[in-house]
Amino acid sequence: MQIDQQNGFLSAEVKTRQASIVSKAYGWMFTALAITGLTSYICGTSAAFMQLLFSSSSIMWILIISQLAIAFILIARLDKMSFTTARILFLAYAFTLGISLSSIFLVYTMSSIASTFFICSAMFGAMALYGHFTKKDLTSWGRILTMALIGLIIATLVNLFLQSSRIDWICSLVGVVLFTGLTAYDAQKMRQLAYLDENETTSKLAVMAAFSLYLDFVNLFLYLLRFFGRSDD
Repeated sequence: MQIDQQNGFLSAEVKTRQASIVSKAYGWMFTALAITGLTSYICGTSAAFMQLLFSSSSIMWILIISQLAIAFILIARLDKMSFTTARILFLAYAFTLGISLSSIFLVYTMSSIASTFFICSAMFGAMALYGHFTKKDLTSWGRILTMALIGLIIATLVNLFLQSSRIDWICSLVGVVLFTGLTAYDAQKMRQLAYLDENETTSKLAVMAAFSLYLDFVNLFLYLLRFFGRSDD
């Protein structure tokens, strides 16, 4: 860690590198969110496309499998792929997820989707700032939140069979808390990349950091939508 030994502050070199990595990572994250949002809006407001999307369950399964495959490749093969490939896979994930999420325009009103997006943006921004600037080490949060995420996934899968509205409400509340916490944790973890030497590996890790924050935002938005989303009925 490059720190001024007299005052304990970060060196100018690390601060500069940190600012560069953070700005690039958030740039990729916002680009991915824009792709997801635009794709979702275009598809969700096209009656012809929505009819095609729901004409066969195989289309949705192809999208889900594609997203899982891309995420797995990004995580498992990051050290083997080039920086350009990592970015392309990230943006491809954002595009396919945008298609998958287009169905929210059939369930919720445009105004409630927009208001939920702004609420989500405010919460995400506040926690990302906290994670970036806090002096507290959030490493312990990672273990707790990971266990909570596993529990949430299991509870959600079980509720697919139980169809309990109470369990669904609890899962939604836990999801909001969980991804709010993960936002702060991932924001701080990204900041630590500045202590690495600037190279292609660092850039690829920054893409992964952007991917993590992107998933935090999307999941937080979807869970909030369960509380603030309104239908036309």
